[in-house]
Amino acid sequence: MTTRRSSPRLFAACLLLALGVAGCNRSGPAAADPTEDVAAPAADTAQTGSGVDATDALQPGSDPFDRTSIAPAGGEPARQVPDVVYVPTPQAVVDVMLDMADVGPADVLVDLGSGDGRIPITAARRWGTRGVGIDIDPDRIREADAGARKAGVADKVDFIQGDMFDADLSDATVVTLYLLPRLNLRLRPALLALDPGTRIVTHNYHMGEWQPEAQRIVGDSVVYAWTVPERTPTLGDDVVD
Repeated sequence: MTTRRSSPRLFAACLLLALGVAGCNRSGPAAADPTEDVAAPAADTAQTGSGVDATDALQPGSDPFDRTSIAPAGGEPARQVPDVVYVPTPQAVVDVMLDMADVGPADVLVDLGSGDGRIPITAARRWGTRGVGIDIDPDRIREADAGARKAGVADKVDFIQGDMFDADLSDATVVTLYLLPRLNLRLRPALLALDPGTRIVTHNYHMGEWQPEAQRIVGDSVVYAWTVPERTPTLGDDVVD
């Protein structure tokens, strides 16, 4: 009987196969099942978008508007989409708006689309004016409340989350706006219905055929001012959304 000798190549191939099977049987991380949900890593909510600790932003001793945003982190999103993108009014423009409105301690200023609240807060801090700010974004309301506390005028200003088109303007002696022309036109009937003598001041945008009584250029901005007349003028602008 003749015995067949194994080929060295065949022996090596069998050895490699055996080692491969043994390696596959070692314990290790299981392959992910593509049908299973994989938990996403938890979001880090400890930092604000600007990298500034919100508590630091509330410390006294500096201008409450020295940062673009002082809102606490982790705020809920707005429940409605704002009609305009929030752009803060430069402080130099705020000062001119309030000067043209001739605000004083006897006034009630209502700021429509109040953002971080710098217009009512400045009026309260410098002239003792009572103020109300209305904004649809809850983050802006928290930001404005923080600014009022920092400026020491939280007892003089209130900030309300809501739709400015539903706002009660009956107590206003001054109304300020930084919106868009079409929104100014939508608001115009409500503004003209206010008590005669109420002052209206806007940043950059006009009121159509309701011509302003005064205007000032501040850098790249224009500030317009009106006074509600005794008789409502006949105006023909159409509001197009």
